[in-house]
Amino acid sequence: MFRFRLGSVPVHVHMSHLLFSAVLAYNSLPVPGRSSSAGWLGDRLTDPDSSGYAGAVAAYVLSWMFIVFVSVLVHELGHAVAFRFFGYQPSVDLVFMGGVTRPNTDAPLPWHKDVVSSFAGPLAGLTLGVLCWLVLMQVRGRSEMADFFLNNFFFANMVWAVLNLLPVPPLDGGHISTALATRMFGRRGFIVSHVLALGLCVGVVLLSIKSGALFMGVLFAMFGFQAFRVLADVMRARSEDKEAEGPKAQGLREAQQALREDRLDDAWRMGQQLLEGEGLSASLTSRTHYLLGWVALKQGQGRPALDHFSQVQGQPVEMHAVAAAFSLVGDDARAVGYWKQAWGESQDRTVMHEYAGALIRLGQVQEALRLPGVDPASAFRCAERALFIRGAYSEAAAVGEAALQHAKDPGIAYDAACAFARAGNTTDAVRLLQRAQALGFQDAAYAASDEDLAPLHGQPAFEAWLSQLRPSAAT
Repeated sequence: MFRFRLGSVPVHVHMSHLLFSAVLAYNSLPVPGRSSSAGWLGDRLTDPDSSGYAGAVAAYVLSWMFIVFVSVLVHELGHAVAFRFFGYQPSVDLVFMGGVTRPNTDAPLPWHKDVVSSFAGPLAGLTLGVLCWLVLMQVRGRSEMADFFLNNFFFANMVWAVLNLLPVPPLDGGHISTALATRMFGRRGFIVSHVLALGLCVGVVLLSIKSGALFMGVLFAMFGFQAFRVLADVMRARSEDKEAEGPKAQGLREAQQALREDRLDDAWRMGQQLLEGEGLSASLTSRTHYLLGWVALKQGQGRPALDHFSQVQGQPVEMHAVAAAFSLVGDDARAVGYWKQAWGESQDRTVMHEYAGALIRLGQVQEALRLPGVDPASAFRCAERALFIRGAYSEAAAVGEAALQHAKDPGIAYDAACAFARAGNTTDAVRLLQRAQALGFQDAAYAASDEDLAPLHGQPAFEAWLSQLRPSAAT
């Protein structure tokens, strides 16, 4: 994967996109011995025995990879511009045969914004295709290379735009037809749009088999299977709606309310009671595991969180939740990848600092501090907190003390002292408390009642520090 930005829009190009475009280009090579329409490479591509054949193949493949890359990028930037117009902060991923542009919002898009932003991608491609055709009309015949690129840019963008406007999810036309049908007819419209998509996919597959267009047949078979699964899920949801008024669903709602109110013990107890009972549907079972995964996460228990999240089906588990669970169990090598992906999807600063914290725990301090807009104090706090929660007190203290080289923060020094105290290292705990005081810490009452410093109570050095802090705080 490589990344770059176009204005305020981050673009991530995955290797799968480059590999797919290379395979597509290679499969479109002219058949040797036949006349070729490959422009300035035509003669060399028709004779495999010629000395320039290998170079011509490489040039042809790279040319088509460039055409596919630019065409898909322009298409996705059409979506991104529409999202920016509506006030969102979009990001673009180029993957496999196309791309995905996300508005990066937790709320669902209003139907009219969904329609406009979905149509903006094919419109951008059509615009690029028309521009290439207009330029081609002016320069045709002057350069074989220019003719090759302009012809194929026109062809690629027109075909891609028309294909994307077919009313088949996940194509843009499918988003548009589903949004409009749902807006006008509610759930019935949603079902009808997917039934039509399934019928269209079956028709395209049959035509592809008859014409020998294997790739198109496989592609629309995948789309048809996805439409079929959506319809099956809708039918299943209808049956589950009848269950939603039952006592077990009510029990889950009460447990969810307890979680929202941070009554974690109550939420855990109610969730466990639901799982231990009989007659719980697959949907309610999955949602209960999701609830218990979040309860375990909030309680700092990574292993139970992963166990419950692994049993969630039919709904997504947030990437940052999985990352946090791996951080809590001490698997930072795996957690860092999830944190990186979660930050890439959300662009949330809190997630970014957790990603930086995971890098710090892996010893990659400079890489963490090079993240755009990173706050060193926040990054080291995140690194230290996970170690502290999982009981690695000496490591947490070492990270906290190292943080003071980058951020002169009294809170960081105080947290490092707490970690040293939990580790039974009285001397270093008091030393870091004195450092925290020198940096501005003055809350004697909090320090005196802090359970993390309980191992220091009765120690002369700590009591002397506390006595010195109290008059200072009063002053």
